[in-house]
Amino acid sequence: MFSELMPLIERRAITITVAALNEGRIRVNVVPMALAEDSKVNDRIGYSTKDKIAQVPESAIHALTTPLSLTGAPDEIDAQMAQQLKAYVDSHVALQKSVERAKQEIADAVKAIEERDKNRPKAKTATATKPDNKSSDVKSEDVKPAGDNLSLFDAKTAAPATAS
Repeated sequence: MFSELMPLIERRAITITVAALNEGRIRVNVVPMALAEDSKVNDRIGYSTKDKIAQVPESAIHALTTPLSLTGAPDEIDAQMAQQLKAYVDSHVALQKSVERAKQEIADAVKAIEERDKNRPKAKTATATKPDNKSSDVKSEDVKPAGDNLSLFDAKTAAPATAS
């Protein structure tokens, strides 16, 4: 039993409970303990990058502490326990690796965004100092003579009042 649990125990503590039920049956629970680092998976995602980087879902983080519960007659539990523990530990280790990989990808993405944003102001200032030929070239046909044209505000004050 403990050789099957060893890959899980190396990573986190577990609690094993055994309870007697009705009709000679028992229930065995294997409960992985939460680690402080579990809740810190999404901590690298700051306010400025929260819209750009997906978080690890809370359900995946909580799945790291999902218990295994076996219920049956003692001889049934004896016959199936090693196989069930092996499958449980394998899936738990795979989930733990997925969460760690996601945590690393989040850290890499945050770093890339920070680098991009750090270099972005330099690029903007370089383009801002370049004169924009399109805006400075004013064609003579675009400019209308001032003449009798009034602005919106001038028209309102210059319009004669008519009373009936």
